Amino acid sequence: MLNGDRRARRGFTLIEMMIVMSIIVILIGIAVPFYQKSITRAKETVLHNNLFAMRGAIDEYSYDKQKAPQSLQDLVTDGYLREIPKDPIVGNSDSWKIIMEDAGQAVNATEPGIFDVRSSSNQKSLEGTNYADW
Repeated sequence: MLNGDRRARRGFTLIEMMIVMSIIVILIGIAVPFYQKSITRAKETVLHNNLFAMRGAIDEYSYDKQKAPQSLQDLVTDGYLREIPKDPIVGNSDSWKIIMEDAGQAVNATEPGIFDVRSSSNQKSLEGTNYADW
């Protein structure tokens, strides 16, 4: 009857459960840093694309109007962009760092406008460069 009682009680022992939980914790510990790095890479890619699009729109606006835009909203108003894109690092579209033209080198010397746009973030990228220098 002793053998019959052991067969009736099937299940996992405490040691087996602890081993499985330990393996799960180790796997999660390995996966989380990779996940966080992939999110940062995605944000960096979006930042590159947003900067490329805005710089292209600034160049097209300056060429078409023979003057640089006075604000990023001018690009939206005149149809060069649908909306001002978000800075994915900072998280909003109002924080772009705008670089104005030098009056001596402006397309229209009487109305110097936006020359370039950059991220206002003070963080460093995965490659070690500042986002504000992109």
